[in-house]
Amino acid sequence: MNFSIALDPVDKLLRMGDVTGFEPAGDAPHNEPARPGCFTPQVKSTRQERNMAALRRSIAHVITPKGPKPVLKAMMTTACERNCFYCPFRAGRAATQRISLRPDEMAQGFTRIQQAGLVDGIFLSSGIIGGGVRAQDRILDTAEILRRKGRYRGYVHLKIMPGAEKEQVRRAMQLADRVSINLEGATEERLRLLAPKKDFWSELVQRLLWVEEIRRSERVRASSVTQFVVGAVGDTDLELLSLSEKLYRQAGISRAYYSAFHPIAQTPFAGRPPVLPQREHRLYQASFLLRDYGWSVEDLGFGADQNLRLDVDPKQAWADQHLRQAPVEINRAGRSALLRVPGIGPKSAERILAARRQGTISDLIHLGQIGVPSPQKSAPYILLDGRRPVHQMALALSA
Repeated sequence: MNFSIALDPVDKLLRMGDVTGFEPAGDAPHNEPARPGCFTPQVKSTRQERNMAALRRSIAHVITPKGPKPVLKAMMTTACERNCFYCPFRAGRAATQRISLRPDEMAQGFTRIQQAGLVDGIFLSSGIIGGGVRAQDRILDTAEILRRKGRYRGYVHLKIMPGAEKEQVRRAMQLADRVSINLEGATEERLRLLAPKKDFWSELVQRLLWVEEIRRSERVRASSVTQFVVGAVGDTDLELLSLSEKLYRQAGISRAYYSAFHPIAQTPFAGRPPVLPQREHRLYQASFLLRDYGWSVEDLGFGADQNLRLDVDPKQAWADQHLRQAPVEINRAGRSALLRVPGIGPKSAERILAARRQGTISDLIHLGQIGVPSPQKSAPYILLDGRRPVHQMALALSA
């Protein structure tokens, strides 16, 4: 006799494990370690130990707009009709265990984990079966249950599916604290090489623009993010950062995520080399300069291959070229000039401006006292009351 045993919702989530392990979800993506996704090897252990290990892998400790939180990262289904060449969930991949949850099951499973004190937020994505609109409905139905029936007021991050309707995007923004629309490729051509069944403009970019339109016209506060797959199809840092800059300015995204490509078995890209984590790190550093420091892509230094240097962060690379012979006078420079100095971020710049109203800053020690975390890093690029810091002179003599 053939029969099957219905799995408990939590059991389904446990079987999924860390299905979104390669997808960061918080405000400090560079501090979210990449994990092996749903391919974590099984080791000999008791069922309880395996369950707890699977649950831990599905929980990400992330910095959200509501502060640091343990967030459950889950998918409505690991089945998918799309054939993205890099993706473990692509159609036809035998190694992927296909698990699906109904909206009520997902809500029930999350609520039990949340009430146990293990999580205080959810990042909810999905594979696509029956089209993006249907997949989006299941995500929205889950969020509706949590917010309306469960009266959950904690952190909710919802994925917007390719092809989702405008009203679905609007409802997601009403229910969520954050929504994400992954562009994956930096250009239409790059996306075609990564995911031939996705349309760059009509399915993806348009929805990011809808989010900003809805946010401005209806004063919905949900933030928005996107993600790129880095290095799988010859994309350059210039392409990635040029689009990121436009999205910061025109689509109002909170951040761009950069996911260094890792080959996955049984996919068309299985034989391609992985991308160095250092490239991902440099992209984040450059992206934060565009978003938080008022830089433009033209300020960043790219090599002949249109990529950033890997041996030094982009801010220091710029300062080495422009500030060593023309250092910034800390006591007179405006905020934008201060932000060009390595070791000085937005908070440090504000502290310097406030301290100058009380007197002259004449020593590196003074910078440390007012809360600049790395005065020594700034030393080669600044003047203090018309003088180069003593530490910088020592460096010059030893060079």
